[in-house]
Amino acid sequence: MKSLQEQIAGLDVMLTARLGGASISLQPIPGSVPVIQVVIGGREELPIFITASEAQTLCICYLWTEAEVRGETRTELLEALLDLNPSIPLSSFGRVNEHYVLFGALAADARVEDIAHDVAALSDNALDALDALAHYLN
Repeated sequence: MKSLQEQIAGLDVMLTARLGGASISLQPIPGSVPVIQVVIGGREELPIFITASEAQTLCICYLWTEAEVRGETRTELLEALLDLNPSIPLSSFGRVNEHYVLFGALAADARVEDIAHDVAALSDNALDALDALAHYLN
């Protein structure tokens, strides 16, 4: 099985082309689990993290924290997330600890072209989600 670094070789070039020339930065995150942070120029506030296991390759974008949700709108937000989930192509909403996330999963042996497609879609979907759900946040 390829390492995550080998699996995503050329991802920056593919994303730059897919996102109209945007600058792309790939940064390994130290730790026991392989993680690569992808920062897209103009979207620095929404980095995407890629990790892989024997079963899947996962792309995650952290959107906001529980503390950023307006308390009186929390139930409405959760319902909106459930309602929006089917209409966001290649991405799903979830929560990691106190962080609300948007994520996409691919096969463990996904090609770099497929990962580039997923990362680009996830980034676009994160922008759309923030725009659509901003009124639930502080």
